[in-house]
Amino acid sequence: MNQYIDQMILSASPIEIVCLLYKRAIRGVRDAREHLKAGQIAERTRAINHTWIVLLELINSLDRDATPDMAGQLDRLYGYMQSRLVEANLNQVEEPLSEVLMLLTTLAEGWDGLTAADRRRQEQPAWVDVPLAEGECSRFAVSA
Repeated sequence: MNQYIDQMILSASPIEIVCLLYKRAIRGVRDAREHLKAGQIAERTRAINHTWIVLLELINSLDRDATPDMAGQLDRLYGYMQSRLVEANLNQVEEPLSEVLMLLTTLAEGWDGLTAADRRRQEQPAWVDVPLAEGECSRFAVSA
């Protein structure tokens, strides 16, 4: 990896890392579709396998203790997408890839919204009360 990507990953929040994983999975599915159209079997298989591994990473990152219902639903959805990727690769068909791309894109949009909300929250100034004299206080905004 290059230094820019290394630094981006090291400085990313957990939400941003999930977004990066989605972007990588989406790129993998798009690449697989292009390779399928071009008849490039090895490249298509490599792109599908890479996307399958990204989905496995997303499965392993689920916090089952904090959000058991959501984690269970995402686990099943990611597993379903993995099975569709296998189907696309074995049968050399585009339809499962289109479906996985649509699902990943929808999920990525949701996570992008969380990232934007998290950034706005972090950019909001914190307010502190500063005593001026006995019984008097003034509020000041402090940037993070």
